[in-house]
Amino acid sequence: MTKTKIIIQVVICLLIVSCKTEEHKFPIEKRFWSIEDYEKVTLELNYGYENDEKLPSLDDPTTRIIVEKLTDHQNYKVVLDDEELGLKHRNGVASGFFKQWKEMHDIYQSRDVQDNYLYGKEMLKVWHFGLGLQLKYFKLGNDEILASSDDPNSIRVKNNLNSNVNTLISNFNIYLDEINDENAFSEDGRKLLAAGIDTYFTELVELNPDANFAPLERKIDLMLKKSKSDAIKTALIKVQALIKSKKPTV
Repeated sequence: MTKTKIIIQVVICLLIVSCKTEEHKFPIEKRFWSIEDYEKVTLELNYGYENDEKLPSLDDPTTRIIVEKLTDHQNYKVVLDDEELGLKHRNGVASGFFKQWKEMHDIYQSRDVQDNYLYGKEMLKVWHFGLGLQLKYFKLGNDEILASSDDPNSIRVKNNLNSNVNTLISNFNIYLDEINDENAFSEDGRKLLAAGIDTYFTELVELNPDANFAPLERKIDLMLKKSKSDAIKTALIKVQALIKSKKPTV
């Protein structure tokens, strides 16, 4: 082997090692992450890690901050809750965050050979980020429909508003599908799954007391029969009772 070939191989090896050991970059120094930050972070988390490389997790003290920043609801609330900003602007930001959340949803889906989630708690935290975001996103969308309508009481407007709320409820029902896989979570994961129901489904009902919750009620009935977790069943029963309390009395 010539000296030139040896040098080339050494350089290639050094480049490979350098690429593998290069630290992943995240803007953890920033107080709030923008949509642009999320675009870079989700790209890195989805495609920047090797198959055998451990992702940031809540159980790792050195990378926990990344998960916490990724799932920090204040990142979208700081804009969406600012009523001094225009409604159209906030809606645009909400739409951007919603798009990024769908990208986030793929990050922590890996399972082991026994079909247990490798990152169950992290996946649920991402879910919770999305549930909280959607409550704001759909509300802002309906607020803009009302603001731009000549007749907010028209049948067309009311149908559009109801359609958006029905879509929101349908999206929340997808979260309850995780109960079908509750055994894939650790005990802490099942408690976190229950906490998501308790927190965000309660807010869903409180924000939309007159909505048609029949699809959600049917889903709750099915999941109560399916679940073996006391924490999950308690959370479901609580939401079930809240929905019934909002129905007009005869």
